[in-house]
Amino acid sequence: MTEQPVGTTGLAPWVRDLLRCPVTGATLVDGVGPGGQPELRSTDPDRPLAYPVRDGIPVLLADEARPV
Repeated sequence: MTEQPVGTTGLAPWVRDLLRCPVTGATLVDGVGPGGQPELRSTDPDRPLAYPVRDGIPVLLADEARPV
């Protein structure tokens, strides 16, 4: 089995591609938060949100999201 490359979030691209923003349904992309921590960012142009990734686990809760 070949190893998949991972982004800044530590998630394999195929896993990240399955995830969607729980608020808008938009695609999520790797990002880096203001403190340098990994996050997933919504690609929704009207309501861009960022979700933290803690210990390699995306926290896709609306209450945990921050506006980008």
